[in-house]
Amino acid sequence: MGKQVLITGSSRGIGKETALYLAQNGFDIILHCNKNIQKAEEVLKSIQNLGVKGRILQFDTKNREECKKVITDDIQKNGVYFGVVLNAGIARDVVFPVMEDDDWDSVLETNLGGFYNVLKPIVMPMIENRIKGRIIAMSSISGLRGNYGQVNYSASKAGIIGAVKALALELAKRKITVNCVAPGVIESDMTKELPADEVRKLIPMKRFGTAKEVASLVNYLMSEDAGYITGQVISVNGGLY
Repeated sequence: MGKQVLITGSSRGIGKETALYLAQNGFDIILHCNKNIQKAEEVLKSIQNLGVKGRILQFDTKNREECKKVITDDIQKNGVYFGVVLNAGIARDVVFPVMEDDDWDSVLETNLGGFYNVLKPIVMPMIENRIKGRIIAMSSISGLRGNYGQVNYSASKAGIIGAVKALALELAKRKITVNCVAPGVIESDMTKELPADEVRKLIPMKRFGTAKEVASLVNYLMSEDAGYITGQVISVNGGLY
C-alpha cells in the first residue's frame, strides 16, 4: 500500500490541484467533499488514471461526530494515513458592524473547528503506528495581515496558525511534522468575484497565483526531504505581505 493522504475540500480549487499533484508523485489520495460528490468523482477518475489508488469520503467538517465516525471507520478499513491536508474552508465576507451571528459561527466552525474535528481521529492512530507523517493546514494571507471585510475569516485563519505551531511542538518527538501554507490571492472560485485589475496593482508580481503553485509547496512539505521542517507558516503570495 502506498502512502495515503487525506485532502479535505478536494473536489475543486486548491484542494483538487493538490490531490492531482500528490497523485502524480505517487501518493494514494483520499478525497473529501461535503455535498458535491459528482465533482469529487470526476477528480477521483483523474487520480485513478494516474495509476494510484483513490477513494472519496463525504462529511461535514463542522460536524464533529460525523467526522469522527467517517474517518475512524475509514482508518479501520483501509489503514492509517501518512498525511492530511486541511484545505476545506468557507468565507462569508461582510464588514463587522453588520456581520450576522451565523456569518461568524459558520466560518469559525468550518475553518477552525474543522481543524480539530478532522485531525482528532487521525493523530492518535498515527502515533500508535509510529507513522512519521505530515500534517499541513491551509491558512491564508488574511490570517497573517488581516483583510477588510474578513474579520471572521481572518480570525479563523489566524487561529489555524496558532494551532499548527502548538501541535508541531507536541508531535515533533513523534517525527510528525505540522506546517501551515498561507496562500495569497490565488485564481479560484473564492477570488473570481474580486476586481482583478485593482487587486493586481497591490501584488508586487502583478498577477494572481495558481492553485498548482500552492500544490507544489504542499507536495514538498509532504516529501521525505521536508522531514526537518515543522511549525512553519509559508506564504505563497507573489510578494504581497
